[in-house]
Amino acid sequence: MIDLLIREARLIDAATSEFVDIHCDGGVIVKIQPTTSEAITARTVIEARGTLASPPYVEPHVHLDTALTAGEPRWNLSGTLWEGIACWAERKKSLTREDVTDRVSEVLRWYVANGVLHVRSHVDVTDPSFVALDALIELRDQMRDVIDLQLVAFPQEGIESFPNGRELLEEAARRGVDAIGAIPHFEDTREDGVRSIEYAVDVALRHGLLVDAHCDEIDDEQSRFIEVLATQALRSGLRDKVTASHTTAMGSYGPAYSYKLQRILLRSGINLVSNPLINLHLQGRFDGYPKRRGLTQVKEMLAAGVNVAFGHDDIMDPWYPLGTANPIQIALVGAHATQMTSPDEIVECYRMVTDRAAATLNVMDRYGIDEGKPANLLLLPALDTFDLVRRQVRPSHVISRGRIVATTPASTTTLQWPGREPEFVDGVRMKDAAGASWRGEVKSVS
Repeated sequence: MIDLLIREARLIDAATSEFVDIHCDGGVIVKIQPTTSEAITARTVIEARGTLASPPYVEPHVHLDTALTAGEPRWNLSGTLWEGIACWAERKKSLTREDVTDRVSEVLRWYVANGVLHVRSHVDVTDPSFVALDALIELRDQMRDVIDLQLVAFPQEGIESFPNGRELLEEAARRGVDAIGAIPHFEDTREDGVRSIEYAVDVALRHGLLVDAHCDEIDDEQSRFIEVLATQALRSGLRDKVTASHTTAMGSYGPAYSYKLQRILLRSGINLVSNPLINLHLQGRFDGYPKRRGLTQVKEMLAAGVNVAFGHDDIMDPWYPLGTANPIQIALVGAHATQMTSPDEIVECYRMVTDRAAATLNVMDRYGIDEGKPANLLLLPALDTFDLVRRQVRPSHVISRGRIVATTPASTTTLQWPGREPEFVDGVRMKDAAGASWRGEVKSVS
């Protein structure tokens, strides 16, 4: 007897629409085979009935320590990055372990319900008490059986420009973070910004950690720390273990420098993370018209061969008052913001919250629906990736380590329309191979 059998699923990245059975036991996918009438005994059986089976969503960039603090102690009325930092500097003085744990636990439950099983969170370490970091390290260990949480030591107020910034970053590394961060564009001078990157990479090398730097999160076309970070990634040998988050200044770079930068980034192996919701919200605040919207060059960098992922960034905090922890919403907004709306580009937007984001977190060795890998997957009642993004389909089942950890009942709408019998409406126009509208009914039985 195996622990879990998923019958008649369709693999979202398969070349055909063939139905498969997925056998899970001991938290691992032990077999994937074409659906047969063979009797298999399992403790839990999910009748997928053609529902898409997808690897879980991945959140490559969020600030869990600040989540759910919007309006505390005051609202960010200018809507700028800079006032957000000032608001947070006031709010973090009142942090307690219970405060952080309660807020972060709530948001992590949202993530799991939405199908996210890998999260990378930046944690502000310009706080000598390390209240938030210690609370998140404890939560990371407590929730390991459900969600994989990576923590980045993030110097929100700078490394070189904040009192004892270097010592605080070093102490965070000793306490057990997974990655080292930086914020070079916020440092007092360009020279401080360069030194902050060099120091962050040095700390990561000495402690065997990843690097994820907030880089060029500004509309200033002269902010070019991305070339410094990429060069450090190449020369240090860290390469794809380094991520540049935001890089919104890239939206203001001219074509000549952009062309040069593509070569530097591709050669370095560095990852990029764009945060469409927050970048659209924060950037361009100082512009008249035409008004910049502050996204990095997503489409161009993908075409050049650079790995790019989409992140949420903020959830109801001093920088962004909205947010639902739902990556498929990020994929939809990202498609609009980057003008990636052809069918193939919609698939790329999905990939930027799944395998491209997983590559950014350096977890591809344990990610994906393959025999021998952890049984982490979603069942999505959609026709295909395009339909999934267009209709914002929620997962019917979220499976972590072979256990069902979240379910969403099917939503149905019956329409009364003049001249027609009452009919079921779900926004689906496409047809399956048999010519029937897809409804993605899924049942779970024990």
